[in-house]
Amino acid sequence: MQTLSPAVSLTSAAAPAVPGRRLAFSQLAIAACVLALCVVVLGAYVRLSHAGLGCPDWPGCYGHLDVPESVRHIEAANAAWPDRPVEPEKAWKEMIHRYAAGTLGLLILALAVSAWRRRHEPGQMLALPLALVALVLFQALLGMWTVTLLLKPLIVLGHLLGGLATLGLLFWLALRQSGWQPRPAEAERRRLGGWALLALAVLIVQIALGGWTSTNYAALACPDLPTCQGRWWPPTDFADAYLPWRGLGINYEGGVLDNEARMTIHVMHRVGALLALAVLGALAWRLARSLDAGLRRGGWLLFAALVAQLLLGFGNVLLSLPLPVAVAHNAGAAVLLLVVLGLNHLLHPRRLPA
Repeated sequence: MQTLSPAVSLTSAAAPAVPGRRLAFSQLAIAACVLALCVVVLGAYVRLSHAGLGCPDWPGCYGHLDVPESVRHIEAANAAWPDRPVEPEKAWKEMIHRYAAGTLGLLILALAVSAWRRRHEPGQMLALPLALVALVLFQALLGMWTVTLLLKPLIVLGHLLGGLATLGLLFWLALRQSGWQPRPAEAERRRLGGWALLALAVLIVQIALGGWTSTNYAALACPDLPTCQGRWWPPTDFADAYLPWRGLGINYEGGVLDNEARMTIHVMHRVGALLALAVLGALAWRLARSLDAGLRRGGWLLFAALVAQLLLGFGNVLLSLPLPVAVAHNAGAAVLLLVVLGLNHLLHPRRLPA
């Protein structure tokens, strides 16, 4: 009477395996997220060290899967690309970034395959891993166009935003599949959930403004603070500053805009920074006063990330854009994005199927 049937025994033995498999999926998502952060920082380093055209072709480099280094290979590459002679240091920067991005693509493909195989398990997300595969394929196209269209700002900005979107979506996937879902009180979620969404929207706009500043080489257009070339509001040219497309065949390395257009872009990035500081600072202050200990910690973490990013922005201007500070400023934007996404995860709990 008390003996379990074979079917019940199999079900009972298999049940504990589902959380374990979900944990493995979450760990793979976390690994992909860490690599995505590295790819974003590497991409910023390549762009800011003027190595974006270190390899004039794609996906290889001067027709090789690595960088040509022997005298014979370098001579052949220089003959094939006479307008872009081999600079091994820049070429290796670009290829290391491509290797890392390719590895990330394989990890994301593994996540999608794993999600598809486990699609019938309760709580397993499928649409997001599949969307990430599509995003990575589009990112590869943007990477190719970045080179073939000679650093066109609209393409480079799209590639930057795509990289941050990949990072953010991987982090969101890892959070949603991790099983870590503290639930603040309903009143706290209602009071702060809208602020968290607003902060995310404002931060995305500010990141886009910063990306446009970088891709148009406008970071040094205003070398003073808080004024710009000695004026609170310098001469502006919005039409030229935000013209999205200037035709084909233009080499954008070093930028093509005049001084007024670059000042316009820089000033608007500062205006966006003030708005982001106000909104994210207000969210951090509200979180720090929360009754929930987890939300209070999140508020202080947001405050620390915001202050660090502000100081890095000041450093870029006052120190004339030193490479380590500029790269750290890009990394700081990515960290801010992750912090705000984590807060949205806390304030908008996932509703699992019954």
